[in-house]
Amino acid sequence: MKLLIFGDSHIPERASKIPSEFDHLFKTLDYDAVICTGDLTSGKVLEYIRSLSDEYYVVRGNMDSLPLPEYQVVRGMVGVIHGYQVYPRGNREQLLDIAKKMKVKVLISGHTHTPDVYRGEVVLLNPGSATGVWGGGRGPGVPSFMLVDVGDKLGVTLFKLEREITEERFEIEL
Repeated sequence: MKLLIFGDSHIPERASKIPSEFDHLFKTLDYDAVICTGDLTSGKVLEYIRSLSDEYYVVRGNMDSLPLPEYQVVRGMVGVIHGYQVYPRGNREQLLDIAKKMKVKVLISGHTHTPDVYRGEVVLLNPGSATGVWGGGRGPGVPSFMLVDVGDKLGVTLFKLEREITEERFEIEL
């Protein structure tokens, strides 16, 4: 199963749209489902996600007023939360505790606006912010998202948009 993962777009409050370079990839890459870690902040972004795939999983972020679930479990092994549930932001110990309670092998979260790949007894993934907007006291970051291939191993490709799109690949045993 291939997953397109992004979040923290904050459209239209902090950004006007997904970067066109990412929009092009979202429409041309091969994947089975879309996962969004929340902070869409508008129904327009939810409609956009629905246009990308018939199978999608979206959770509510701390800035969302949309009627979205707090967490999702994808095919019994991948958990999705926004990340506002832990303090400080991105606290791995607390994220691992949540993953154990959800009984998942992989936990995807956002909220920090900073991409992260952590290999532990549970794999923690954070795609960062699709628009690279300000979040949690930090200045504007680099737009980023992930493409994840879930199989016997986890293949993670992190895409970042600096002057051009860069890719960083990780292969993780499950």
